[in-house]
Amino acid sequence: MMTTDTPRLRLGIIADPQYADIDPNPELNRHFRRSLPKLREAVAHFNAQALDAVVVLGDLIDRDWGSLAPVLDILDGLNAPRILLPGNHDFLVAPERLADVYSALGMPAPYQELKIAGLRLLVTDGNEISLFAPPEDDPRRDEAERRLAALKAKQAANAQDWNAGISDQQASWIAARLAEAEASGEQVILLGHYPIHPHSDHALWDAEVVADLVCASPAAIAYLCGHHHAGGYAERNGVHFLNFCGMVDTEHDNAFAVLSVFDDRIEISGHGRESTRHLSLETRE
Repeated sequence: MMTTDTPRLRLGIIADPQYADIDPNPELNRHFRRSLPKLREAVAHFNAQALDAVVVLGDLIDRDWGSLAPVLDILDGLNAPRILLPGNHDFLVAPERLADVYSALGMPAPYQELKIAGLRLLVTDGNEISLFAPPEDDPRRDEAERRLAALKAKQAANAQDWNAGISDQQASWIAARLAEAEASGEQVILLGHYPIHPHSDHALWDAEVVADLVCASPAAIAYLCGHHHAGGYAERNGVHFLNFCGMVDTEHDNAFAVLSVFDDRIEISGHGRESTRHLSLETRE
């Protein structure tokens, strides 16, 4: 019988390794080469756990297609299945490689639904409407320019060219998947690269729209993201918004976590700069 001491789902979590064979950026405290030994440490820890999957929440690399192979080679050593999301930096590659990013990460589609251990994971694609992910002649780049200009006109904090947005089609897909999960009595964890709550200069361009969708659904229990390397946590309407710390930051301190979902709570076992948290699910009936 399932008890509150038996986790329903366990995930290893990594955000923003952002590896590249380049010198550190002292201003941002990013140590790109150091991400490889940090990844090895995380993989060794995850392999000692009983995990359902390991999630990397984007920005596997800082730039250049050649940076990807060393990262994937280390992740190949995982015992658990892996779920890899691209971030904005993963598209800082040669134009002819842009169309290959999703497939290189083993993604059958830019956004998708996975069912694991009785829960639904919605993998969202925050890079869909952007100045970097679509091919250079794609109309989504024109739409991104219009959206960014509109946000700048409003002096929005997230009016940054290193942020991005989603299409109306993807927003409708998220709403439909949440409604389906609610109807079937299933819980949902959403995965994305960009924060959606609270609002900040790192937030998805469509942050308010997506956050409203998530918080309106009794099925949603958490949204996990990276992108903002300092990390953070917020709760709204019983949904836990977890922004995991960037692994690339600092020369020696690592950042990764194990997330466990129980009947009544979510527990985050943080390592290095990542916080340990105990989050109640009692308001999500």
